[in-house]
Amino acid sequence: MKTALMNLLAAAALATPALAQESHGAHAPAAAQAGHGHAHADFESGRFHVRIDGPEHPVGDVILIPGLSSSPHVWDQLTDELKGRYRLHRIHVQGFAGAPAEDNAEGPVSAPVAEDLARYIREQGLEKPAVIGHSMGGTIGMMLAARHPDTVGRLMVVDMVPFMGAMFGAPGTNPTAESVAPMADQIYAAMSQGPEDAYRQQAEATVTSMIKTESARSGPLEDTRRSDRQVSASAYRELIVTDLRPELGRITAPTEVLYVAFDFPGMTPGMTDGIYRGSFANLPGAELKRIDDSAHFIMLDQPAVFAAEVNAFLE
Repeated sequence: MKTALMNLLAAAALATPALAQESHGAHAPAAAQAGHGHAHADFESGRFHVRIDGPEHPVGDVILIPGLSSSPHVWDQLTDELKGRYRLHRIHVQGFAGAPAEDNAEGPVSAPVAEDLARYIREQGLEKPAVIGHSMGGTIGMMLAARHPDTVGRLMVVDMVPFMGAMFGAPGTNPTAESVAPMADQIYAAMSQGPEDAYRQQAEATVTSMIKTESARSGPLEDTRRSDRQVSASAYRELIVTDLRPELGRITAPTEVLYVAFDFPGMTPGMTDGIYRGSFANLPGAELKRIDDSAHFIMLDQPAVFAAEVNAFLE
């Protein structure tokens, strides 16, 4: 179990100082984006900006939240599949993949993003949108659905557990957010202060472990290179010390969790199933489904299977 979830730690460690910035800021008006073939929501936030794709009269709205150090491009194939019917709101977290850090420059990231997402849904007049979050995006989705249950129509969590800090406890113990905080602090210090060359050298190995499909690795690798190292470090520390298990019972939206088998010697797929069942025990109505022949980025390794699952989930 630890090997698979430590891949998430490695992903955070990849983040290097931003090499470039996007040409648009967080608050660019939709009209300014017409030349790109998509629009950006007219929404004031220093936490994220939103790319919008889809028809003028959609059958529904879908919010897509990428993971740590990722960009909206991880959803490109899914967007092509859905944008003829649904309006897609792709979140780009400030500080990740070339976006200026803005309000995410210090402190937690996931919780403030979730709060602004609730405000985004209300201010944009979205009626119970579906929310799909990958990895850290899954954490944000769970926060949103638990803390603002009136805003979410349905929730899909992609390869994320509600308490990642459980991986960092000593064997045979019952880790808590408080007990893993010292470890989180050590990891944060290493991530935020380590040599830049070490981050760059780790990038290829980490992306390789998290994406089986070789041709799909270049985009996420570039995203991590263009991410703000401090934002990624802070966001990862927050993930370690955030335990959402007590909050799962507040989620009223139909919930589906897609996950992959942990890649760890001696760990069977059935054992992974048991870990996910235990992790989501406080949300007994959640549908849990393992996706085989995939690493962490299911939407890239199994795009057809993932699209089919999302279509069934939305319908």
